[in-house]
Amino acid sequence: MDLNLKIWRQSDRADKGKIVDYRITDISKDSSFLEMLDILNENLIDNGEEPVAFDHDCREGICGMCSLFINGQAHGPDRGITTCQLHMRTFKDGDTIYIEPWRSSALPVIKDLVVDRSAFDRIQHAGGYISVNTSGNTQDANATPIPKADADKAFDAATCIGCAACVATCKNSSAMLFVAAKVSQYAYLPQGKVESNDRVLNMVKQMDKEGFGNCTNTGSCEVECPKGISLEYIAKMNRDYIKAKSNSKN
Repeated sequence: MDLNLKIWRQSDRADKGKIVDYRITDISKDSSFLEMLDILNENLIDNGEEPVAFDHDCREGICGMCSLFINGQAHGPDRGITTCQLHMRTFKDGDTIYIEPWRSSALPVIKDLVVDRSAFDRIQHAGGYISVNTSGNTQDANATPIPKADADKAFDAATCIGCAACVATCKNSSAMLFVAAKVSQYAYLPQGKVESNDRVLNMVKQMDKEGFGNCTNTGSCEVECPKGISLEYIAKMNRDYIKAKSNSKN
């Protein structure tokens, strides 16, 4: 298939950036979206032009690196997949495809389609962990009985890959779905309950410090999330936050 690509090009954070048109031909419908970009870059290099910078790593929908805004949708038109799992059979011959980076002041563009998501790392550092004694007396995980319903909810929250599609698709650039998932994956488990109050307070504080917006229950984050993280986790985090805040005042 032949395609018209309109790709965001930006040399660095200070550059204003612009959309640049590219024409690409003979793309197999069985190619992945990133393979199509690989072919484009090979053509650009052969012509002595600067290749398009884009993030990728596992190409299996696990790492969350391949964060692209495709035709106005995070990770493209399909649901429940990341950009690297998107295939060209989703598009038609002659289509025009707009490819842009995430848009958020908290996720600045490094170059072209690559954004700096270190804000997510700092939120995780603020409380996305548990403190354990590793002196040789650690308990086997199976020694602690956990209700299946709680284990399932914790597991579902832990499937978040930190791709930031929730931020990119939210009109407020809110990271609350990401933070709620990271808070909840520990809050449902006995190992995480000990530090649950400090965790939710510290991670929400860091989220605000990074400049992310607040949640207004639009729900677009849940729709675009490649792992289907539910808005229910935001509701749980809000409940936990209010409880932790009231306890901290006592």
